[in-house]
Amino acid sequence: MSESPGRLFARAYADDPDHAEVTFDYTITEAHEPTKDRPRLTVRNLLRVIPVEGDRARFWTESPPGEEERRTVRDSDVRREAAFRFGMSEAKVHPIQAWVQLPDGLATDPDALATFLDYRLLVRLATAENLALTTALLGHPEIARLPYEDYVHGILSACDEVEQSGATPHAMIVNPRDYYHRLVGRGGLLAELAEGNGMKVSRNRWVAPGDALVGDISVAARLLDARRSVIRVAEPPPGTFARPGVAVCAEVYEGVAVHLPGLFYLVTPSGEKKAFSTS
Repeated sequence: MSESPGRLFARAYADDPDHAEVTFDYTITEAHEPTKDRPRLTVRNLLRVIPVEGDRARFWTESPPGEEERRTVRDSDVRREAAFRFGMSEAKVHPIQAWVQLPDGLATDPDALATFLDYRLLVRLATAENLALTTALLGHPEIARLPYEDYVHGILSACDEVEQSGATPHAMIVNPRDYYHRLVGRGGLLAELAEGNGMKVSRNRWVAPGDALVGDISVAARLLDARRSVIRVAEPPPGTFARPGVAVCAEVYEGVAVHLPGLFYLVTPSGEKKAFSTS
């Protein structure tokens, strides 16, 4: 069994505390799973991963047409995907970072330092990755918004819209507040979606409460992975920590390619958003 990222860095830190740095030829959020005994789907788990070279990638797209353009395409009234526009686009690979400070005295115990990095730094990095990937999907300009009066009905309507384009609603990303207060225990809805449709649910804080991103995510988008990572001692940006101390940064390099934005729907409340209520 290969050594964990934390253990490799602990060894480098023992040799040179001021300049310790370890580079990896793989993405450490994918290769090391410190919380695998408590499974929870991340956005990375929903996407197919494509290795890339460099800091950007070009890729094919199929985008929904305007109404006038749609009418010129034969059979688009029964097969809406027939009118999708073919094109090319480009996505950048960005660094994704997370930071921790080393508690005083921890570095004198290499085993404890390795455990701290594997279970705190890498967890923070996975959180930063989840934020970056979710934000990339939510920010795509061609993803349609689907207003609703009832949250569950909105999700089911989005599933229907995805299938009306010949695809399958493979996954959704929801806020934990909605997951626990609006979906769990509500007539077996989650079980029906999972068993009947193979629907996967990623819950994270980066989708606003009341919203849900629904789509054929594994088909419609790809995670662009540069397959490189680094853990190093570094000076953190201002505002990273409230107190001075030795800081360690972990970094991976990723991007998102949205091939089929028409297979996503952002379910969102109609009209003005109101404060969330559990009643």
